[in-house]
Amino acid sequence: MADTRDPRYEAIRSEARDVAQSLARYAAEADELDVVHEPMREAVRASRLGRLVVPAAYGGEADVLDPLAIAIVREEFAAVSAHLDSLFGMQGVGSYSLTIGGSDELKAEWLPQVRTLDAIAAIALTEPGIGSDLRGVTTSIREDGDELVISGSKSFITNAPVASFFTVLGREGDGYSMAFVPADAPGLAVTSGPDLIAPHIIGEVHFDEVRVPRANRLGDAGTAFKLMLQTLAVFRVTVAGASLGIGRAALEEAVKHATAREQFGKPLLALGSVSQKLALSWAELEAARALTYQAASQAASDPLSHIADTSMAKVVATETASRIADRAVQTMGRFGLVRGSDIERHYRNSRPGRIYEGSTEVLLDSLARQLGKRARAAEEGGTFL
Repeated sequence: MADTRDPRYEAIRSEARDVAQSLARYAAEADELDVVHEPMREAVRASRLGRLVVPAAYGGEADVLDPLAIAIVREEFAAVSAHLDSLFGMQGVGSYSLTIGGSDELKAEWLPQVRTLDAIAAIALTEPGIGSDLRGVTTSIREDGDELVISGSKSFITNAPVASFFTVLGREGDGYSMAFVPADAPGLAVTSGPDLIAPHIIGEVHFDEVRVPRANRLGDAGTAFKLMLQTLAVFRVTVAGASLGIGRAALEEAVKHATAREQFGKPLLALGSVSQKLALSWAELEAARALTYQAASQAASDPLSHIADTSMAKVVATETASRIADRAVQTMGRFGLVRGSDIERHYRNSRPGRIYEGSTEVLLDSLARQLGKRARAAEEGGTFL
């Protein structure tokens, strides 16, 4: 496992924390927006942290993306603002299939803009009737001469109203393919999505016989699920990183309240029921961080081989963050219920992570299948756990 005390990771964390703290005064405002908060975009651009989500050939830091470095940035950003975290994290999620499956021409044109946030990235997977079961997608991709034609609708797409391009999953013949579609392509229309409990830039995307060059196919025809798995294998664990930040911020708010407020003649922190819950939250946060960092380190060298580890990290960290946020609200009593307070914002922001990029239930089903395979392999002389 990579040592997060390594000077490189310490420098990345320090840089991300400085950026986040410089933007803290905007956090409440930005977390209510369904458009890009421009001061945050400018601050991330100025920091050059976008170098972590594109390869070195296009202005990035390394030839291969480092999930641990990205997770550390997301942890620091999410501790201050969910908007800031999404602004950074989705640049990688939305562009990764371009990074690994796009033509040299497309990558040269678009990835430098992803790094600088001049181009906002989006990945279009889910549909009005399709969530986790992506093999049921109905959006179609077909060849017509030198062009690809995309038809269908996508739903709950992060960044849709502000995206510069979409990496789109669709059915092609008997298989599934992905296409790169600029947001200004004729026939593409975007409408705003629903108002979520944790406000988010989200929308619906409609493709009406949208035509793009055949060279805009990402990877080979019919190989889209491998592209998606690679994306998830790298970025799912960074969702865990973001949840660590939210959980940490919620715990810090609760501890500050519990040390400053007195009840029954003593600080809240001196009451056993309160202190034990906060101590348990601390222990669970550190356990989730250890698992997340380990999984992120493993994913750096061989993402697909460690997708079970990154899935476990995502489940543990997101569920932990929600428990910590709930305990924090309970610790703060009526003060934790105040609309617009930091703790109320962290409480709401902790919830979506348990659903997107693989809901807890879907990931646990997948992990259970992995357990079954390992049990059968153990019966034949293999290693179980």
